[in-house]
Amino acid sequence: MINLLKNHRSVRRYAAREIEKPLLNELLEAATRASTTGNMQLYSIVVTTDSEVKKQLAPCHFNQPSITQAPAVLTFCADFNRFEKWCELRQAVPAYNNFQSFFAAAIDALLAAQNFCIAAESKGLGICYFGTTTYLTQQIIDVLHLPKKVVPITTVTVGYPEGETPRADRLPLAAIIHENTYTDYSEKDINRLYAEKEALPENLRFVAENNKETLAQVFTDIRYNKENNERFSEMFLNAIKGQGF
Repeated sequence: MINLLKNHRSVRRYAAREIEKPLLNELLEAATRASTTGNMQLYSIVVTTDSEVKKQLAPCHFNQPSITQAPAVLTFCADFNRFEKWCELRQAVPAYNNFQSFFAAAIDALLAAQNFCIAAESKGLGICYFGTTTYLTQQIIDVLHLPKKVVPITTVTVGYPEGETPRADRLPLAAIIHENTYTDYSEKDINRLYAEKEALPENLRFVAENNKETLAQVFTDIRYNKENNERFSEMFLNAIKGQGF
């Protein structure tokens, strides 16, 4: 299991091979065994295998090819709809139209997603997370017919990998771990902790291709710039509110 986790790769190219239904159900059952807030299981998983629905989802993820190529696209949703209906049918009065409840459900969805991904990789499948789920959220809501109190949180493509996928770089453990309390980073620390990442040939090429001076500028000026962050933040918040939170 430790080796499996350490060798994770984001797979974006899939072989033309369907995932057997019993296997997919086994992976989904593993997902439902994830930790959850108060054992409420405040999430739902929309499993999309229909090619036409995948085509509708593709623009919601900026037409990344693996959305239509993968045999299955899973949208993990924060879901208070089911729980509230159960409460109402049992003479209980729900009051979950708030940020705390949304965030609890979002955590539940992400925990289930990670369980699914680890289980899938253990069976030789490849997966990829799509952060774009929180960009064009309302469009995903519309395509998947999500009712009130259901918000898409992350999307995962899954299938049998086609070809080799390199393992992404990661910061050293010293960059992530703090003993007992948080120790802030000095300029020397930052330079040391990011040195290897910045020196990787693929990242140097990334900087050159984008006509930037540093790798950090690629993130701040192009990939996750202020304008897009603010625009998508507003759109995501509006979608969350529109769904009743």
